[in-house]
Amino acid sequence: MKTSIFSSCSVFKILIFFLLVAPCSANAQILQTNPENAAKEPMVIKSNTLEVDDELKMVTFTGDVNAKKGDLVIECNTMRVYYENRPGHKGSDSNGTKVDKIVATGDVRISRAQGGLATAEKAVYYQTDEKVILTGKPVVKQGDDFVEGEKVTIFLRENRSIVESARDQKVKAIIFPRHKGK
Repeated sequence: MKTSIFSSCSVFKILIFFLLVAPCSANAQILQTNPENAAKEPMVIKSNTLEVDDELKMVTFTGDVNAKKGDLVIECNTMRVYYENRPGHKGSDSNGTKVDKIVATGDVRISRAQGGLATAEKAVYYQTDEKVILTGKPVVKQGDDFVEGEKVTIFLRENRSIVESARDQKVKAIIFPRHKGK
């Protein structure tokens, strides 16, 4: 069973905030104050170990991984960054290596300073498609609101999300009404 939920729900707006690891699409520009600066901002990744495999075009961070970009924080056990070109090799552009996808696994926690938290066992970000897939008991929270399912897919370019259920369980979303200030 599939349930489509669009980013107009506050729960999914925070999901789009989480995904500022790559440059934002035009549709997501309303969600940040200056998307050009965010695209240029570096991501700082810290871990217990780092391994570069040029043959597989992959960098693996393991052990207490903490990745920060602005006020976005991703914590997990292992993070693999897959790239398309090796730095300094023919065919790599002057801006450096292009990231193909980022895979975070093991107790994944994605948070922002303004609030909001996504948890899952695995999060995969596909840069070309501007898509993120959360699996392994994914839960997305913003304040008291939350949504959970078997799989959460966020299409950044299209500004929409799909939450899929398992065969034996339905998607669950709790969204509280917003009160206007007096």
